[in-house]
Amino acid sequence: MFGRLFHNHAESLPHQRARMVEEQLRARGIRDERVLAAMAKVPREEFISAGDIASAYGDYPLPIGAGQTISQPYIVAAMVEALELSSQDHVLEVGTGTGYQAAILGELAAEAWTIERHAELADKAREILQRLGYANVHVVTGDGTLGLPEHIPYDKILVAAAAPRVPQTLVAQLVDGGRLVVPVGSRAEQQVFVVRKMGEQITESPREACRFVPLVGEQGWEP
Repeated sequence: MFGRLFHNHAESLPHQRARMVEEQLRARGIRDERVLAAMAKVPREEFISAGDIASAYGDYPLPIGAGQTISQPYIVAAMVEALELSSQDHVLEVGTGTGYQAAILGELAAEAWTIERHAELADKAREILQRLGYANVHVVTGDGTLGLPEHIPYDKILVAAAAPRVPQTLVAQLVDGGRLVVPVGSRAEQQVFVVRKMGEQITESPREACRFVPLVGEQGWEP
């Protein structure tokens, strides 16, 4: 049952994590074994408040402060799988939150840069990622809609907030052959889009429906 709660205190967190991978991810069609292994390794409980530990592997997002959320495990896995990451990739994430998805990227890519507009969340993410040993993940505070030009180009870019349209500033920061995964739509509902850059040709392919907090910034929604 996908919507079951993980409130069994007798069940260890690693066991809950393993069950999450099988019931919420593999059973729903996540097939990339590297993504599944990363989701089985990264401790989601480290990125949430102590009061939510019993729900760490529930099939839903959780609040993390500053009006933001840590995404449902399935949507994290689906969006990361859509990136088609290799172990040599140089990746940018927009919307760090407390760093959970950034840790997944750190497991799969050579190097990940992640940008968060809320300084308190960026500081928290930086502390957690350093404590867990993700030396290849770098947290920056700023307007993620503008990307991070000082470290371009990126092989892959992942946006963890809802944009009103595909951010062309981010597309411009991709390598030729690069890929951008971003939720696009209204503030109320969106679809995940996979954007591919092949020379002058840009293709946009819609995937699953989703619901994210808005992407706020110069190239996104107004605050």
